[in-house]
Amino acid sequence: MLQRLVADGEIDAVSGTAFAVTAALREAYTAGDDDELAEVAMGEAARASLRLLAAEDDDGALGPRRVVIAADVDGATPRPDLDDAVVRLDAAVPMSALASVHVDLGAAESDVARAVAVIDAADLGDEEAEFVLGDAEDHELAWYAAQELPFLLELL
Repeated sequence: MLQRLVADGEIDAVSGTAFAVTAALREAYTAGDDDELAEVAMGEAARASLRLLAAEDDDGALGPRRVVIAADVDGATPRPDLDDAVVRLDAAVPMSALASVHVDLGAAESDVARAVAVIDAADLGDEEAEFVLGDAEDHELAWYAAQELPFLLELL
């Protein structure tokens, strides 16, 4: 998906689904400031990245890594029926809207691979699967400026 983003100059969120600091998220975390709420939304996006990894047929060229793209966009509609931080985007996100890209480092690959294997069980409430997800989520995503994305892809 990142390679297509660089090649096409824009990216469509899968099913138009993205994550943001919404009014519902603010209500759920009354004590958090904007930075803390952005971290919550990013965590939700990182978990959704695990679901994308589980659904795709990877050719094995790269180990599994969570990726979150942060962008400033208009036209996001809250989806509280899905979760407090979920929004629907009404258009593709252009490269010019990207603020940053967050990617797992290589050291996270084995934990991410285990999390990908149990993400569905975790969604269904399996406590052991939640612990496996926690191991992956203990790895912080590395921050890259949007203009670094083409170089990052070469290094991966």
